[in-house]
Amino acid sequence: LVECLTPDFRGDKRLVETVATSGLDVFAHNVETVERLQRRVRDYRAGYRQTLDVLEHAKAVQQGLVTKTSLMLGLGEKDAEVRAAMRDLRSAGVDVLTFGQYLRPTQRHMSVQRYVPPADFDQWREEAQDMGFRYVASGPLVRSSYRAGELFLKGMLKEDRLKESL
Repeated sequence: LVECLTPDFRGDKRLVETVATSGLDVFAHNVETVERLQRRVRDYRAGYRQTLDVLEHAKAVQQGLVTKTSLMLGLGEKDAEVRAAMRDLRSAGVDVLTFGQYLRPTQRHMSVQRYVPPADFDQWREEAQDMGFRYVASGPLVRSSYRAGELFLKGMLKEDRLKESL
């Protein structure tokens, strides 16, 4: 299983295509947070719509490619904003979604607005699965590189390749 966590390549679709068609199995690029909080949370050169475009383009140029992204919770997002982000991600064809608790790495970074209870992470996992995400990892300590789903992803890829061969 080859997974690549990519930058957004500043929206350069040729670079997205180069990586997406390189033979990897999972193209990962993190949306990080809801649309309203993008400018506060992410590098100013990154953007919500650009991230959606990157994920959608990767999927479009490589048949069978699994796309993955991550949302951090606890940054001040509202439930309706998380749901909107999930809908946008499904519309972009994203297969795998992870939810994790934002943890402030240094004093220079944004402070945590809320510690999200484990039951809320369970709720987000259920909602995301109901929306059609093929795999969802959701919990306070989940990170975009979360590996607990690796066996599931391998099974997903095997299933996809079997379908392609028929």
